[in-house]
Amino acid sequence: MRLRPPRLTPRDVLHVGSSGLRTRPLRVALSALGIAIGIATMIAVVGISSSSKAQLLEELDELGTNMLVVKPGEPMFSGEEVKLPKDATGRASRIEGVEHVGGTGDVKHPVRRSEKIPKEETGGLTVKAATEGLLSTLRGSVAQGTWLNKATGRYPSVVLGHVAAQRLGIGSPGQQVWIGDRYFTVIGILDPLPLAPEIERSALVGWDAARSTLGFDGHPTSVYERSTDATVAGVRKLLAPSIDPENPRNVQVTDPSAALQAKAATEGAFSTLLLGLGGIALLVGGVGVANTMIISVLERRHEIGLRRSLGATRGQIRIQFVTESLLLSGLGGLAGIALGAAATAAYASSGGLPWVVPLWAVSGGFGATLVIGTVAGLYPAIRAARLSPTLALQAA
Repeated sequence: MRLRPPRLTPRDVLHVGSSGLRTRPLRVALSALGIAIGIATMIAVVGISSSSKAQLLEELDELGTNMLVVKPGEPMFSGEEVKLPKDATGRASRIEGVEHVGGTGDVKHPVRRSEKIPKEETGGLTVKAATEGLLSTLRGSVAQGTWLNKATGRYPSVVLGHVAAQRLGIGSPGQQVWIGDRYFTVIGILDPLPLAPEIERSALVGWDAARSTLGFDGHPTSVYERSTDATVAGVRKLLAPSIDPENPRNVQVTDPSAALQAKAATEGAFSTLLLGLGGIALLVGGVGVANTMIISVLERRHEIGLRRSLGATRGQIRIQFVTESLLLSGLGGLAGIALGAAATAAYASSGGLPWVVPLWAVSGGFGATLVIGTVAGLYPAIRAARLSPTLALQAA
């Protein structure tokens, strides 16, 4: 009568596979650490990149991708400066699909904290004449004070961009700055405008006040228009011929949101190197697991020989050590996922970013640990299964 070896239930496999881990906790912790570092690096890199991308996408949703900016083009042959028509904003507003239009014009005077500061020290700031519809077109908001209107736009009043207020040391409305040959009263300070950084670094005065007190010629240097999402492409084609029908080549149309869109699309490109380093750390951790399993086989030859003599098959010995390797790698993988998620949360919290850890990164990282655990434990398991029970017991 041929004897059949006893079968191991999944519970039995888990019990014998974890026996080596329970008896050597320090070695298990050190071996799992390599796996944890690799997975934590990969999760953190992907999480931080995804969090940054999510913030950019939120900004794009809030600011919109339906705004275009019109500026004078470069002269083709003559050296004369190209100027937009004085009624460029009005012409743009008549295009079907355009909802909001605003314009600015460069004023050839610096803005200074007082008349005692030399004209050469501009601080990188400019003075611009602004139309009343500029703020709504940019979807901007006033942090303090108020925006220019028909009344304040006629008098020496000014609204400062976010950066301009900081560089001038203006913390609240009511203070004055020197423009041209007189003081202008600050009536408002704007919130940041990611789609219009040039406005953030400007002192904005009313269109009428710029013409009457600062010698502004009335030609806009930038026209901002916002249309419906469905008509952006059509409006872009019509802007140049509508603003300057005789010379549409003298009109340049740009999309300020293109930079943010490109940044969102390429977010994570620079994290490839860090992902590679995380993968290398993961492989090194896998080598550490394999080394631990080989040592475990050598130290437990008596146990292997005893189990074989009591009827355990080679397949059961292989399953035992592969299971032990999988458990070791799995513990390292779970610890790495937790560390990576915590690192992402800390970075997102410090930078005011949304916390995003993609599910595919978590599942892919944990799956990689299981694959590495299987590969790392396969050779030690085969080596353990090949041990002769008699020789194993004699060696013990």
